[in-house]
Amino acid sequence: MNWEVYALKYADRNSRTRKDSFIFDDNHDQPHEMDYFIWVLKSGDQVILVDTGYDEAEARRRDRPIIREPAAALGGIGLKPEDITTLIVTHLHYDHAGGLSQFPNATIHLQAAEMAYATGPCMCHDTLRMPFSADHVCEAVKRVYSGRVVFHDGDGEVAEGVTVHCIGGHSRGLQAVRVRTTSGWLCLASDAAHYYENVFARKPFPIVVDLQNMLEGFDRIQALASHRSLLIPGHDPLVMNLFERAGPDYAVRLDRGPAREFTL
Repeated sequence: MNWEVYALKYADRNSRTRKDSFIFDDNHDQPHEMDYFIWVLKSGDQVILVDTGYDEAEARRRDRPIIREPAAALGGIGLKPEDITTLIVTHLHYDHAGGLSQFPNATIHLQAAEMAYATGPCMCHDTLRMPFSADHVCEAVKRVYSGRVVFHDGDGEVAEGVTVHCIGGHSRGLQAVRVRTTSGWLCLASDAAHYYENVFARKPFPIVVDLQNMLEGFDRIQALASHRSLLIPGHDPLVMNLFERAGPDYAVRLDRGPAREFTL
């Protein structure tokens, strides 16, 4: 079974510099933009959502405006939030799990290590807690109590041709998603690589719980993809330029590979 894969952009932050993206870099003061995405997998009648983004309430709370509600962005490819019954949450940071409540019919696929991390002693530290919001984590806990969380411990299968793989590094239970497509195996790295440059130039991202896991994860996510052009970083604006548009101007299709020459 092969899958179509779509990236839907819902926000950007253009006031960042390279020091916000790379621990080791010689040009820390140069501007460095960031895009925010959710991802959709489609095969026949089957649909899987990867991450939820964050909503207007969280945007106001963090003073990080969004362009469009991620749940509403699904309409651009003919979907509604109620259509989503399978949801892969790569990790519980606010920008990846901040819209869980908008998908009431979804069963969540999550690494057990991520739930333990987001609800455990590490959250006593302000620095480690910063990317999480208690309401989002509590929503994930409620799904556990309603029997709608499937926990994975390392590698796991979500559907035929869709697997998850615990990478860690950026968050303790961060998972990447491997998807079979007509172009080969595609890897949605999520925040295992925010940018192409993180992984291909081996420049770690500054928000990190385990630097060794992050660095070893760069090798793992490259191995999960059939070709480096099928490794999709979680926040790189280049994604919107490299891949072909799919309907609205905020959606691109990933499974056919880049529409423009890939030179990274």
